[in-house]
Parts: sequence; structure tokens; C-alpha cells
Amino acid sequence: MIFAHVLALAIFLATFYFIISGKLDRTIASFAGAIVMVTAGISLGFYSQEEAFHAIDFNMMGLLVGMMVIVSVCKKTGFFSYVAIKAAKASRGSPLRLMVMMGCITAFLSMALDNVTTIILVIPITILICDILGISPLPFIITEIVLSNVGGVGTMVGDPPNMMIASSANLSFNDFLIHLLPIVLVTMVLSLVVLAVVFRKEIIKKPKDFRPILEIDEKAAIRDKKSLKKVALSLFIVFVLFLLQKRLGLSHSFIAFIGAGIVMVLVRPNVEEVLKNIEWPIFVFFASLFIIVGGLEQTGFLNMVADRIVAIATTNYGLAKLSILWSSAFFASVVDRIPFTTAMIPIIKHVGELGVNVDSLWWILALGVGFGGNGTPIGSIVGVVGLAMSEKTRAPIDFKTWFKTATVVMLVTIIFVSFLIAII
Repeated sequence: MIFAHVLALAIFLATFYFIISGKLDRTIASFAGAIVMVTAGISLGFYSQEEAFHAIDFNMMGLLVGMMVIVSVCKKTGFFSYVAIKAAKASRGSPLRLMVMMGCITAFLSMALDNVTTIILVIPITILICDILGISPLPFIITEIVLSNVGGVGTMVGDPPNMMIASSANLSFNDFLIHLLPIVLVTMVLSLVVLAVVFRKEIIKKPKDFRPILEIDEKAAIRDKKSLKKVALSLFIVFVLFLLQKRLGLSHSFIAFIGAGIVMVLVRPNVEEVLKNIEWPIFVFFASLFIIVGGLEQTGFLNMVADRIVAIATTNYGLAKLSILWSSAFFASVVDRIPFTTAMIPIIKHVGELGVNVDSLWWILALGVGFGGNGTPIGSIVGVVGLAMSEKTRAPIDFKTWFKTATVVMLVTIIFVSFLIAII
């Protein structure tokens, strides 16, 4: 059995290495790792094909695909462009005000919709606005990336790790609003203050001319007003169902499918086009990671880790909370948050089975991986996408700039959460 422990851990770490290093596409790396894990499990008798299938969290994946369908249709309406232009006009040419508005809009959109889609749609508008004003887009792009990661933590549907935690711990949409949203709102303000200080030299520069912004007609950005109203109705129904989820006894995925079904019936979009806009590789990536972690769990390795956490928790529960927070933030900074969350979920579950109250540990994990994603550019998909888009500008974001800005925000926000843990 020791050999099985070592082999499963080696497969897990090798998969992580290829995901982090970029030597293989992350979907290919995780898929290959899953195949190797199941093959090794069958050969050594610690993991079967049936166990691998049951390791996949289909509830979380259903939630993700349902929300992606709604976002795919919403994207075509031009709503995101409308909001960005409206914010630019409201800034009245003040870079600081523009930074705050674009950051807050990105954060709030990321709470309701997929944050990667939000970034992909908001950043090009930001670059256009900055080009017209003759100012560097760098501070605004970094602010949007940081606030997207922070804002996504505030709701159950804002970030994939939150969806995973909600599905595994049987937490409702309301649970996230009660426990995480207030912390996220304060953290948004804190993040904006830090970024305003860090970028103080850039944001005090006056734009050359604000009048071209006023001439942009934001209403023209709405390409399909009727479809937008139908999407808004669908989202409203989805969020009402999420609020009533425990009372109705509906699963996360079924509610998302209800919303997707309403959108498809009312809008009647081109189905092939909608399906093309769904990030199918993400589902292969997720399923493969669940299978890999499931194999590691079957060897008993994760139970050993959980036993160590229990030992710390029984002597100093506050220390156990801080350990999970900082380790989550650190690993989320240097590896993708999703595989780390996948590995931590069964550990926290087992800690709970050993008699420790783990309610607060779920929220600490969500905050750690969510805020920790700002630590480095590879800590979240949003960071990777944002960096790639910044390369098309006159001031691309490099690692040095990131460490002086977003990493500082990450440290400040994790210290803030540590303070909350200490006093609550």
C-alpha cells in the first residue's frame, strides 16, 4: 500500500508540474494524468473505473455549463460594452474615478457571471477608452484583473472554486451571500485603496481630451435589446431559485439548467454558435482533476493529511484556520486554484468526519484560493488572460509590475482575513 501512496502522489505531482510549467496544455496534462492514475489504480487494486467515474462532481460541472450558456447568449447582446462605456462617461476624465468605476463594475459582473468572460469583454473597452484619453491602460487592466478575482469570491457562481465548494459541502447561494459577500465588499475597498496608492503617479495625470468619450453612444453598443431583456429575466429567475434553493430542494446544476433552458427557448439563438462559445476543454480539465484526486484519496494519502490538520485543530483551532488560509493563498498563487481546491475539498471533508466543525474552513478555503489568485499572473485564468491581452497595448504587464501591484494587494487582503480570523 505504501507503493500505491507513493505512485499516486507522484502522478498527482507530475500532473501539477506539467500544468504549472506550461510544457503541456493543462487539459492534455490533466487528461493524461487521469488515464495514468486509473491505469495504475486498476493494476495495483486501489482504484477502479467505477470509483473514477463517481469521483467526478457532475453537480458542479452542470452548474458551470448552465451558467456558460446564459453568459454566451448575454455576450452577444452588447451589455458588457454598454456598461463599460457608461462608466467611462461617468468618470468625467478622472483616471482615479475611472479606475474605481471599472474595477467595481468588473467585480460586480464577476459575482454574477463567469469572471473570465467578464475580463475578455471589459479589457478591450478599457484599452479603447485609455487610447482615446491618451493614458496608460496598465493600472486599469491590473485593477480589473484583481477586482475580478476578489469579486468572484462573493457569490456561489462567481468563481469555479466556489462552485466546487458549494457542491461538495452542500452550501446554498444564500450561504455565500451571508458569509463571504460582506468580507468581499470590504476587501474591494481595501484593494482599491492599495492600488490607488501603488499607481498614484499614473492616475494623477490628466487625460489630453475627454470630449471623444462623451461622443460615444453607449446605447449603440446594445446590439439586441429584446434578447437582453430575455437574458435578464432568465438571470432573475435563476437568482430567485438560488435564494430559495434549500426550501425548494433543487440542486445547483438543475437551477442553472432551468436558466439556460429559459434563455434558449425565449431567445432561440444559433445552438451551434452557443455551444462553440462554451469552454469545453475546461470540463475535460475538471473531470480529469477530479479523477486524479479521487485516486489519491483512495490510497488514504489525503486522510493522512487530514489527520495532521485535526491534530493541529485539537490543540489550536485558530492556528489550523490560519494554516489553511495562508497555504491556500500560497498554492493558489503558484498553481492554478482549481487543482488545489480539488485536492483540499476531500481533506476538509475528512477532517469533518473526524469530529471537527469544518463550517468555517470552507469559507477560509474560498477566501484563500480566491484572494491568493492575485499573487502571481498564473494564479488564476483571469490573470493569464489579462496578461495576454495587455501585450497588445503600449504598456504590457510584466512579472515585475505584477509583483509590485497585484501581489501587494494579495498580501494585504490575506492579512485582513487573518485579522478577521483572529478576532472572530
